[in-house]
Amino acid sequence: MENEIDEVEKKIVLFGFGIYKTTRLVTLNGKVALITGGASGIGETTARLFVENGAFVVIADLQDELGHQVVASIGVERASYRHCDVRDEKQVEETVAYTVEKYGSLDILFSNAGILGARNGILELDMEAFDNTMAVNVRGVAVTMKYSARAMVEKKIRGSIICTASVSACIASDGPHGYTTSKHALIGLVRSVCSELGTYGIRVNSISPFGIATPLACAVSNRAPSTIEDHFSAVSNLKGIVLKTQHIAEAALFLASDESAFVSGQNLVVDGGFSVVKHTF
Repeated sequence: MENEIDEVEKKIVLFGFGIYKTTRLVTLNGKVALITGGASGIGETTARLFVENGAFVVIADLQDELGHQVVASIGVERASYRHCDVRDEKQVEETVAYTVEKYGSLDILFSNAGILGARNGILELDMEAFDNTMAVNVRGVAVTMKYSARAMVEKKIRGSIICTASVSACIASDGPHGYTTSKHALIGLVRSVCSELGTYGIRVNSISPFGIATPLACAVSNRAPSTIEDHFSAVSNLKGIVLKTQHIAEAALFLASDESAFVSGQNLVVDGGFSVVKHTF
C-alpha cells in the first residue's frame, strides 16, 4: 500500500502538455507517535491521520471510554490507549515508558491536551481555576516534553515535538485569561526547548489554530458544532472555508514528517490570517 512505503514517487502527467512531474507523498512509515488529548477533537483526528500515513500511535487521555473506542476503530495493531493525566508527572513518565516498551521507539510527541478553564474576568479571577489551567496547558506540556525528549535522546532519535497552542497565543481576545496566558507561555516554552534539543537533532514546534468546533469547545460553551462554526465563520478573515480538526491534523502531519526536516522553534498559525489583520474597522 502507498502509506506503507517510505519514499513513494508518483509520475503525474500534466494534461495537454505531456510533462511528467515527480512528487513525494508525506509519510510517517514505521514511526511511533504519542498524542496527549488524543481521544477526541484535534487529537483524535491527528491520531487517525498519523496511522493512515504509516505511524503507530499511543493515545493518552482521561476519557477512557472514548480512547478505547478510537483505538478499536483505528485497529489495535496500529494504535493503543493509555490513561494519562498530564498534571501528574508520574503518569506522564509511565505513559512514555509504555510507548517505548510497546513499540520500541518514540519519534513524535504531539502534546495536545489542554483545557479552556474558567471565564472569570480579572476582577473576579478564580485563582484555583487559573492554576489548574496553567498546570494542564503549560506544566503538562513541559513534563511530556521532558520524558519524551529523554526517550528520544537515549535512543538517539531525531524526533519531532509538536504542541497545540492557539490563535490566543498570538493576540489577546475575550477568552479566559488563564487560557490566553497559558498559550502565550507555551510559545515561550517551545522556543526555549527548541534551543536545547536542537543539539540532539530534535525539532520542537507548535500549531496555533483559529476557533474550531471541537467537543471541548461545544461542551464549554454549551452550543452545537454548527452554531460554533457559524460564529467563527462570521468573524473569520478567510471566507469560504470552515476550519476543521482535519486542517490542524494535516499541519501536525507536516511538522511530524521529514517534509519539515529543518523547521524548528516555529509557531505554525492556522487562522486564515485572523491574527495579522486589524478587525476594528
